[in-house]
Amino acid sequence: MMIGTALSVGLVGLKAFTITMQAYISPGLPYFSIIGLPDASLSEARERVKSACSAAGFAWPQTRVTVNLSPASLPKSGASHDLAVAASVLCAGGAIPHDAFEQTLVMGELRLDGCVLPITGLLPMLLHARNRGIARAFIPHGNLEEAELVPGIDIVPVRHLGELIEHMGGDARYHLPEDVDAANDTRGAADTTGGHDPSDMDQVVGQDHVKWALEVAAAGGHNVIMVGPPGAGKTMLASRLPTIMPPMNERQQLEVASIRSLCGSLPSYGITDVPPFEAPHHTSSVASLVGGGSGFARPGAITRAHNGVLFMDEAPEFPPRVLQTIREPLETGFISLSRSKGTTHYPAHFQLVMAANPCPCGFGWGSGERCVCSVKDRTRYWNRLSGPILDRIDIQVTVPPVAELVSGERRPGESSETIRKRVIEARGTAAERFRMQGWPCNAKASGEWLRRNTSRKALSLVSDALETQQLSLRGADRALRLAWTLADVSGRTSPDSGDVAAGIALRTRLK
Repeated sequence: MMIGTALSVGLVGLKAFTITMQAYISPGLPYFSIIGLPDASLSEARERVKSACSAAGFAWPQTRVTVNLSPASLPKSGASHDLAVAASVLCAGGAIPHDAFEQTLVMGELRLDGCVLPITGLLPMLLHARNRGIARAFIPHGNLEEAELVPGIDIVPVRHLGELIEHMGGDARYHLPEDVDAANDTRGAADTTGGHDPSDMDQVVGQDHVKWALEVAAAGGHNVIMVGPPGAGKTMLASRLPTIMPPMNERQQLEVASIRSLCGSLPSYGITDVPPFEAPHHTSSVASLVGGGSGFARPGAITRAHNGVLFMDEAPEFPPRVLQTIREPLETGFISLSRSKGTTHYPAHFQLVMAANPCPCGFGWGSGERCVCSVKDRTRYWNRLSGPILDRIDIQVTVPPVAELVSGERRPGESSETIRKRVIEARGTAAERFRMQGWPCNAKASGEWLRRNTSRKALSLVSDALETQQLSLRGADRALRLAWTLADVSGRTSPDSGDVAAGIALRTRLK
């Protein structure tokens, strides 16, 4: 019995699992089949593999060839398994020793001429392989920079199937096409800014109270909504929030990089400690925001914003159904999407920042002389932001028009680096306080702990707000979280009555 084996890795969302490819060459009429729940793109690998093997000088068996994908109960998808399918057939056919790929991962898409193309999702695949003790991996040459992010595993880049055969001691006869380097070059210029505006907070004219509110938000991980007329600087301020947030640690960087690898955008970003920034348009669908697609769901904007900022500009213009989908991820930090082939889980721990005009026309500010909106128009506009959504927004801040003259002599405000140092210090205080509980910031602290450790005098303000229905019970806990963040920013060990009052005011400015 002639059986060849190779290892690959499949993904369900970001969850990886090892796939064992077993090729069996048996007597019978010429036929090539792939079994083990392959999807359409993986089933089409039959023609790509046959043509690529011929281009590498391997005489395809004129008998029956069967490749089994194990475990057979899990669906497999994508063209990233082409190279492993070819490797298993080459082992079964004697072109490569049958035990050549023990503890060796083989990943890559094949062209008909045998060239190996880059794939998406390689980073989480390699992390899984390393955790499983796999010592070596053959990967497309175009994924080399991404693969080098995973230490502890021997990476062998290949540009052609023939190179794989030669690496394993076989004989290959192939020709590298002239466009092979262009086909493998998907790196581009790495965007080390994390995909957001690289400008500094000191370039924002005025709006000192909004900058302070964003500093508090960054220090405690709180959600924010900014309301003001067009041109006041809401988008400009939001795009600079990642520059004052604490840098991501190594675990968070790998999480974000794995998501970007799955989405195929990692070459454009590289590895960076700057939190991601996602700003979907207000015409976005539910699927584009939370994830979707047939078979297994793909990541949406809230997953791409994991460990960073999700900015929803013109928030009341988003369809209500779209806005409601972010309620659960705001609480749980992940999203579960069920489709025909199974359920996919994606991380979605993001900081929500919304921006809105005071009314549909945008000029319902101050005296409102330029506003042309009726009371009904304003009510319909704001009703799109339902109570449950606004209840999950910790900080509500107004952004008035800027009256300061913009000139070359203007004294710049504080830089992002200066603000960021204070944010890091406040985060460090919270992390030390919650060291036993494992909460990274005040926004993740439990309401029970907060109520137990806040003074009775300060808690009485929250009780009064509950009695007057100024706050819901959820809002009361969030006001306490804000109070603890305000204390951290001010250098106090616990919040006083002033911090609690300020926390309640920040939550209820739009009411």
